[in-house]
Amino acid sequence: MVFIIGIIASFIIYVLIGVVLSKSVKTSEDFYVSGRSGTTLMITGTLVASFLSTVSFMGEVGFSYEGYAIPLLILVIFNASGYVFGVFLFGRYLRRSKSLTVPEYFGNRFQSKKVRMVAAITTVLGIAAYLVAVTQGASLLLSEIFKIPYAMALIVMWVVYASFTILSGAKGVMVNDTIMFFIFSIATYVSFPFILKSTGGFPNAIINAANNIEKPDMFSWHGITGPNAYMGTPTETIVWAIILGLVWGSVVAISPWQSSRYLMAKNEHVAIRSGVWAMISIFTIYLFLHISITTINNVKTDIVPTEKVFIWAAMNLVPTWLGVIIVSGIMAAALSSCATFLQLIGNSVARDIMEQSRSKNYTDKGLLKVSRISMIAISLVILLIGLWQPPSVMWIGYFAATLFAASWGPVAFSSVFSKTVTKEGAFWSIVVGFFGVIFGEVLKLSITLPVYLHPVIIGVILSSIALVIGSRFGVITDEERAYQAMLLQHPIEENEEKEMSITRRYPGYLMISGGLVIAITFMFYYWPLLQSR
Repeated sequence: MVFIIGIIASFIIYVLIGVVLSKSVKTSEDFYVSGRSGTTLMITGTLVASFLSTVSFMGEVGFSYEGYAIPLLILVIFNASGYVFGVFLFGRYLRRSKSLTVPEYFGNRFQSKKVRMVAAITTVLGIAAYLVAVTQGASLLLSEIFKIPYAMALIVMWVVYASFTILSGAKGVMVNDTIMFFIFSIATYVSFPFILKSTGGFPNAIINAANNIEKPDMFSWHGITGPNAYMGTPTETIVWAIILGLVWGSVVAISPWQSSRYLMAKNEHVAIRSGVWAMISIFTIYLFLHISITTINNVKTDIVPTEKVFIWAAMNLVPTWLGVIIVSGIMAAALSSCATFLQLIGNSVARDIMEQSRSKNYTDKGLLKVSRISMIAISLVILLIGLWQPPSVMWIGYFAATLFAASWGPVAFSSVFSKTVTKEGAFWSIVVGFFGVIFGEVLKLSITLPVYLHPVIIGVILSSIALVIGSRFGVITDEERAYQAMLLQHPIEENEEKEMSITRRYPGYLMISGGLVIAITFMFYYWPLLQSR
């Protein structure tokens, strides 16, 4: 009962925040980018919260529980680095554009409604697939806790995240994301010692998991391999981790639900600092979470489905008060992603698709109205798909994310630094990359592809080729050159000297955090494994 009360209380708080903040939404800039008022804490919170979801706290933890924690952590090395590379190579330039949506940026950069439209369509399709996966994961959790039918849980989830998102837009999403960021961070860090204690204590919990008879090699660099494993040989597993890590690093750097967060930053320095803190946060959350999850095999090896392993730990291995925080944290991670995804879809439908296709500029008040109506319609469609499509939390999320790595990656970075890319190249790169991933997934159904020909690799290669070939056609206009020059011009912020002095400390923070991560890894992974030999 206490779990139910905790979740209901958190739901009420999130909705109330949406109601209160909706009164301060006066303009489309308030609704789309929170008036560009985000602080370092808030942008960090919304970056991490919109990234972590049920894919992370259910799908991926189940993957680690099955015996693949270390390959996943190797993946995260490349993945989380995308925050720093992304903000320096794309995010800060995106903020300089002062666009309200990422597709709007692409349209302005290439002075092309066609490029803007295709970017918006891929945004809607790709994020909608991810939103379905996250909503289903959260509904499975809610169904488990409340002991209600999955369909009823899905409707409850829809009502909660749709209400505060539609009411307050980016303002409500950013504030709620920051609160949710603290909840699931506390859940991860505090649960670590309790789970280790319940599964054998330190260092025995890790030693015993490494020597588990039913799941041998759980703590090896390649995870479980052999005839009954689905990840292939050790070499294939590590290649998979590196490839997916690079892919997810690109997703973190340029995907609309991550890069759009920089549009809400108060200034460019805030965007850079937030990218650094987000990377540090992802590193540490994953390290503590996946080491502890693997040790649960010491006490129970047959949790089915494996996506429920963290929930099972919350109910069986930790004190009740902490279990409530864990469950609320998982739910918070899901809600934050759902809200971000719905906001982005609704914004693109209204601003980038409807407004452009009708060649009509809405008034500010009209744009707010159309955006909210679009969100209502999209959320209803997602609800119906969630009721019809069987849940597949991790793999739908992974597929949806890889669409952006392939279709947007080459265009995003070249839009900033290349002086030869044309609107024709940008358009066909997005289209070919998007369908290239889908083609690769269809191809997998009929033949076994080598690990180095993952569908997203096919998509990236085809997207890059289309960018190069397409850019041989068309003429780069003076407007395009002027827009790119504007992007490359460093803005002088108010109190620039003070802001820069703070930002200059961040390379030091990165080095210190790197040393701490190495020390934690040595203490809770390498040293215990030495004792087990």
